[in-house]
Amino acid sequence: MLPGLRRFLLLCLKGKTPVSVFFPYAALISAMLLWSTSFIALKLAFATYDPLVVIFARMAIASICFLPFLLPLLSKVRYRRGDGQLLALMALCEPCLYFIFEAKALTLTTASQAGMITAVLPLLVAISAMVFLHERVTARTFAGFGIAMAGALGLSLTGTATESAPNPLLGNFFEFLAMVCAAGYTLLLKHLSERYPAFLLTGFQAFCGSLFFFPVLLFPGTGLPTHLETLPALSVLYLGACITLGAYGLYNYGVSRIPASQASAYVNLIPVFTVFFGWLILGERFTALQYGCAALVLSGVALSQNRLPEPPAPPLAAAHPSSGISPS
Repeated sequence: MLPGLRRFLLLCLKGKTPVSVFFPYAALISAMLLWSTSFIALKLAFATYDPLVVIFARMAIASICFLPFLLPLLSKVRYRRGDGQLLALMALCEPCLYFIFEAKALTLTTASQAGMITAVLPLLVAISAMVFLHERVTARTFAGFGIAMAGALGLSLTGTATESAPNPLLGNFFEFLAMVCAAGYTLLLKHLSERYPAFLLTGFQAFCGSLFFFPVLLFPGTGLPTHLETLPALSVLYLGACITLGAYGLYNYGVSRIPASQASAYVNLIPVFTVFFGWLILGERFTALQYGCAALVLSGVALSQNRLPEPPAPPLAAAHPSSGISPS
């Protein structure tokens, strides 16, 4: 069972927990469901528009959607000296570098395979926490990481080139690099969300992404849209309003309320959802060998999960002691 849910369900059965305690877990599950569809939407948009133009457009749309909330949030936040560097590094990890790698990945591999690679994120977060935060990582975690990486490599090597996925091995490698960036982003987000509302950090990401990807429109090799096609255009709108703003907002809220290691474990839902939507919408299929490799990835992730007793959850009111307000 996903971290935290077992404890929550037991408390619910005993009538000892308010419904609001469920919100972070519901937010994380909803975010994973939305993120899994983003792989499908990106494939649909990339089929018509330049990938980096799509990324800029989704960031710009999210920024516009966030504008009505900007001033009310900023008026209640107290900036702490030195946080500018952390905020910039967080935005550099994701969305900037993350979407460069993911945009390239989805032009080379299938949405289903890219979704499977996201399963290594919780392991990358755990190892990064060991290196940078000196958190304890068990031999079980390292063993699970090795098994998951073997599965990811097998999934990549058994992929066959198609018109929509010409180089699955290279595409999956770029998706892995995106997950490395996502691991750095998760650790920085957890640290910053102790002082700033999660929704404000979501909007900050969108604005930074818009500024970062805007110069791409001026590059000679960038193919600017000459016409609008309904399905790709709606995909871009969905990516900006529902994914960049909605899914990130839900994920950032969840990370701000529960430990980062627990929150990152919910990423394990993305491969399952993505394979289903890839089959339903894009007609993607795994071979029997690829299903075996996918099972190896998920088995490695499951093996790596910490079996130690969970620490008590922090009081909800203490989630943002510096800002004095709760995430929107």
